[in-house]
Amino acid sequence: MATTTSTQQQADVRFTQRELDGARILCECLIAEGVQVIFGYPGGVLLPLYHVFSEYPEIRHILVRHEQAAAHAADGYARATNKVGVCMGTSGPGATNLVTGIATAMMDSAPVVALTGQVTRSLIGRDAFQETDITGITLPITKHNWLVMDTADLATTVKKAFHIAGTGRPGPVLVDIPKDVFTSKTYFTGYPTEIKMRGYNPTVFGHARQIKQAAKLINEAQRPVLLVGHGVTTSEAYNELMELAERAEIPVISTLQGLSSFPTAHPLSLGMPGMHGNLHANHAINESDVLIAMGMRFDDRVTGNLKSFARNCKIIHIDIDPAEIGKNVPVHIPIVGDVKKILQVLNLHVNAAKHTEWLEKITHWRGKDAARRDNEMARLGVLPPQFIIKTLGEVLGGDAVITTDVGQHQMYVAQHFNFRKANSLISSGGLGTMGFGLPSAMGAKMALGENVPVWTVTGDGGFQMNMQELATCVQEKINVKIAILNNGVLGMIRQWQQVFYDGRYHSTPITGPDFVKLAEAFGVRAWRVTHRDEVARTIQEANDWDGPTLIDFIIPQGENVFPMVPPGGSNLDAITEA
Repeated sequence: MATTTSTQQQADVRFTQRELDGARILCECLIAEGVQVIFGYPGGVLLPLYHVFSEYPEIRHILVRHEQAAAHAADGYARATNKVGVCMGTSGPGATNLVTGIATAMMDSAPVVALTGQVTRSLIGRDAFQETDITGITLPITKHNWLVMDTADLATTVKKAFHIAGTGRPGPVLVDIPKDVFTSKTYFTGYPTEIKMRGYNPTVFGHARQIKQAAKLINEAQRPVLLVGHGVTTSEAYNELMELAERAEIPVISTLQGLSSFPTAHPLSLGMPGMHGNLHANHAINESDVLIAMGMRFDDRVTGNLKSFARNCKIIHIDIDPAEIGKNVPVHIPIVGDVKKILQVLNLHVNAAKHTEWLEKITHWRGKDAARRDNEMARLGVLPPQFIIKTLGEVLGGDAVITTDVGQHQMYVAQHFNFRKANSLISSGGLGTMGFGLPSAMGAKMALGENVPVWTVTGDGGFQMNMQELATCVQEKINVKIAILNNGVLGMIRQWQQVFYDGRYHSTPITGPDFVKLAEAFGVRAWRVTHRDEVARTIQEANDWDGPTLIDFIIPQGENVFPMVPPGGSNLDAITEA
């Protein structure tokens, strides 16, 4: 009788299950996870998955022209929404082409799940065609990765991947799936609704005693400064940051990744610090008595020489990753947890305050810095890049999202664009990845839809690294706007050669195609701009055009980004002219 009951129970369970192959199980899991877009490129071991994609119209596949662009697009999608972005590549070169984009996401804490195909299980370790140990390669540049060797483990693994990518300190996760795991069948009971992972339990709520100690230190401060990074954006702590800054009248300094977490034009905003930061921001950090750092990691581009950084103040460091606290600078009050949740409690204990004398001192520094910028703008030539960025901000107002490539143009955006919209800057900071601009804009645009303009500002060098994605924009109808600051050289490298290497220029002039003709060949509307009078009108026309557009701004070859702190130097020793 017991045997009969057991057999009946097994039959009942089988009746509620579906026998599916791994490809369909993966699609079911992605839909359950809420994935709407995948950026990818097909290949031999992925064909079982592409074979079933048409059965799942809920998932839109964007066919990129290079897998690196798929990873950057998933990154841009993730940063624009704080949701997990998804990219995909086949085994071998398809997977390795994702690596730079995965590393970029890792350095900037962007939640991405990378799906890769792998050779059949029986061929693993036999040097089969297009076999690559992608889990081994990506071990240092992912939060975690898996090689799925059993179709029955696929659903649970996907759930774990999305959970790890999007919780705690966000970051990329890779799932490698052999071809025969896609084709093998198993009984699918549904996507797991929750997951428990021993050893992975990020701290979210800060320690109450540490928060009260921080509040006490802030209340006693005479010269406080807030130094905010990308963690404010990932935790969406914009309102809490504003409340703290305004209540206690504390000036706000934003790292590159923290820009757009606090409005640029706010009276308390001091902009960016560090190597190419505002002089008044660097002075404010140096003379502060309490520095409240949140969601940032004190990287070398922010601190300059650590021996001279913030030596006269006590530091409160709030971060969800305990490994970052005390790593680079000594911290007086460490608080581990989510920035938003910590600020919600901290603000209850911080008193309303005025710091009139401190702000007047900063205003004096700011005035000297503004005069320097005005003189710089006045002496510049026919089409200065600083003017282009300032005008771009004025024309677009507060609605647009900006992505950048890496180089001088990136710093011009950081220095001169007026960020009004929360989370409106997407840029490769930690890895400094050229080629990031256009594909990340594609991802952001797919995430944000037609009502939010998305522009990428890039250089002629960085643009050529992934300019093939113009074809993706046209085929997939991704309405991104591209501004190329074209000076015919690798601008930042040329600047370093001029300032630090005795003007011995080598391998910095870079030729390129006629970008207007190139864009038109792809089917993209394009303009060339050579004079200030054309800038605002052309930006407006490009922004209004229904479809992807490109503007080729011809700028001076010898223009430099200042201020500039010498490598290894103190932030107070910034160079302001060549």
